[in-house]
Amino acid sequence: MSEEKEDTPQENPLNNQLKQAQISKLEAEADKIKTESKILGNQAIKQKIDIAKTKILLQKEEISLKQSQITLQLKELELKDELEMIDIRNSRDEKNYLYRFNDKVSSGSVKMCMETLTEWHRLDPKCAIEIIFSSPGGSIIDGFELFDFLQDLRYQGHHLTTGTLGYAASMAGVLLQAGDVRWVGQQAWVMIHRAAFGASGKTFEIEDEVRFIQRIEGRILDIFTSRSNLSKQKIKKNWDRQDWWLSADQAMEMGLVDEIRAKMPEHTSS
Repeated sequence: MSEEKEDTPQENPLNNQLKQAQISKLEAEADKIKTESKILGNQAIKQKIDIAKTKILLQKEEISLKQSQITLQLKELELKDELEMIDIRNSRDEKNYLYRFNDKVSSGSVKMCMETLTEWHRLDPKCAIEIIFSSPGGSIIDGFELFDFLQDLRYQGHHLTTGTLGYAASMAGVLLQAGDVRWVGQQAWVMIHRAAFGASGKTFEIEDEVRFIQRIEGRILDIFTSRSNLSKQKIKKNWDRQDWWLSADQAMEMGLVDEIRAKMPEHTSS
């Protein structure tokens, strides 16, 4: 038997070169991709670092801004305290026990006034005190607190004089009636009106509020009628649905003040 020889293809050198070239090309592309990935990775890291630095910088600026705001707020508080001290110094004449009430009637202004008068009471339990109002009025409840406080000072033996320069309106007009002696500047005005309020809620809640305000108005009417020659009917007629502005002469005529001061010399000869 004869053995058959298998034909084995002989490798073509050209094919080998092509394959080697492709391999080299692929390896080169792989190296390029690795290099680019490394570069991109470095860039991404650098970008993250830059972002982190930016955030830190922004946080520092934010902290600096907050510190500046705090510093500004502290300066504003210091300025406010200085202004309040100036107001206190301007509003009180300790030598003559004279207090100038040049503000709205509020918890703050009433507190400041009461603290000053209490201090004067401690210094001289029987001193004569004078309060000059130049006020648009304000809180009825806070005003009643000051009114009762002033009556207590009178009860303890202080002679209390109340006056107004400019105007004593609304609750300030009521407070004007607190003194043993009441006066008004020649060019000043006294304004009386009904109590103002705002109510909301259920019908019965509003009705309750109205009844309470009517009781307050009754107290105000009692004060005015007890210190003047006005009747409740006349006051109601004149303050209904409007502000009742009274000149110095009118306030004097109606008994709401005892004297008119600060007259022009030309008007004092008679």
